[in-house]
Amino acid sequence: MFFSRRIEHCQVCGTRVEYRIPADDNRERAVCPACQHIHYVNPLNVVGTLPIWEDKVLLCKRNIEPRKGLWTLPAGFMELGETTEEGAVRETDEEAGARIQVLGLYSVLNVVTAGQVHFFYRAKLLDTDFNPGPETMEARLFTQAEIPWDELAFRTVRMTLQNYFDDRREGQFGIHCADIR
Repeated sequence: MFFSRRIEHCQVCGTRVEYRIPADDNRERAVCPACQHIHYVNPLNVVGTLPIWEDKVLLCKRNIEPRKGLWTLPAGFMELGETTEEGAVRETDEEAGARIQVLGLYSVLNVVTAGQVHFFYRAKLLDTDFNPGPETMEARLFTQAEIPWDELAFRTVRMTLQNYFDDRREGQFGIHCADIR
């Protein structure tokens, strides 16, 4: 299945767009017949962290759709004007009210069907004083045995957690990349 965010009207002049392959291109695009503006729809970046405190990881219980009431790592859409790391730190603060030290990029997951790329950074929690924002019902630390595996919101979160616990057991952390179709 291929994901598509369909454009109906030109973002420049408002005319109804036509879908065709522009000259010197190789795929169908939304093209405005009035002003000739070509609209490119590209994947969205989701940025977040894998916050660690001793032998525990921080998860947030979602207070918004999609997947309201399920657990996730603190993450959200990257904003213009920030790096992936800056966005991950911002999302961790917004969703969990957690202070962190970023330890490095940990996973890059292409979610092709959703038109997204998820970036998770491994991070060290600086304290355990959490102040969740409105998008989070609860922010809580879990040991590996306590993780609510059947209540995780997204496959990217499950994969990142599984890789983390495998790497921790092996005593070394790398960068994990995968495609989810």
